[in-house]
Amino acid sequence: MEYIRQVVGGDKLADIFDIPQMFRSKKAEVIILFSDDYVEEIPKTNKRPIGFAKGAEVPDSFFEPMSEEELQLWGL
Repeated sequence: MEYIRQVVGGDKLADIFDIPQMFRSKKAEVIILFSDDYVEEIPKTNKRPIGFAKGAEVPDSFFEPMSEEELQLWGL
């Protein structure tokens, strides 16, 4: 796997990504990985225990895609 690592101003990244205004004046470290391999999706298992809450289970809804509204709240 090959990579490029570069420190750039957030204002330059704003031309590529939707970056909040408050980060555009800051420096960002960008790492781009190049690989001929691909990542296989890891099969999900239902009802995994949560480490900090013994006996609690992850509901199936956790694995569903986020709604457009939630994605916007995360800035995605």
